[in-house]
Amino acid sequence: MQSFYLTDPGRVRSHNEDSVTILKNANNEYLMIVADGMGGHRKGEVASSICLSHLGKRFSSISSLGTKVDAVNWLNDNVNEVNRQILKYAEENVDSVGMGTTVVIAIYTSEYLIFANIGDSSGFVLKNHKLHKVTKDHTLVNLLVEAGDLTEEEAKYHPKKNVLMKALGASEKCELDIFDVVDDKYDGILLCSDGLTNMLTNEQIEKVLNDDELSIEGKISKLIRKCNARGGTDNISVAYLALKS
Repeated sequence: MQSFYLTDPGRVRSHNEDSVTILKNANNEYLMIVADGMGGHRKGEVASSICLSHLGKRFSSISSLGTKVDAVNWLNDNVNEVNRQILKYAEENVDSVGMGTTVVIAIYTSEYLIFANIGDSSGFVLKNHKLHKVTKDHTLVNLLVEAGDLTEEEAKYHPKKNVLMKALGASEKCELDIFDVVDDKYDGILLCSDGLTNMLTNEQIEKVLNDDELSIEGKISKLIRKCNARGGTDNISVAYLALKS
């Protein structure tokens, strides 16, 4: 089992507001996080850092997350605490109004795999060389697609495709979407910010992840290089856990 993560500012943004990590505890449980901050004046960077720091510290302070139900409760409790911390920071710093962050999380143990997200950072599994998206984006266009008002193809090029309907720091109520992956025949777990998925198709990402000539570090670095070669219009963050080498 191998893991690697990387973040890059891209070619357009002046700084990087994304935060990304992969952590493993004493019980060989993995916590993967990608947070894509927003708010300008580096405040998105603060929001995503608050998210990563809190979740990382809480995860590192326990020996095990316990059962799947325990892990879901842990996620809900701690993400709600992150939301409160971001709101508190914005309240105490007048230049931080509007700061927030998306987050996508994966917890992998010998017993279960669960994803959680708020916003439009994405979680996938790689199975039989094909990439399958697990999470659902909390965007305006995704709501329109689900309602039948837009096709998937129309959504890709819609001028409001990046308008978020949910994010940490956006309101006092914070509700995670939780996804339980019951099939255990997957080969890898991928988390990323929309800086990757807006630049590359699933097929392009698959091709890189399935390249046996590349190390895991080489695969993630190549994905980021490809995004930048296509314009790099946003910060790019990728976290990958390869379950089969």
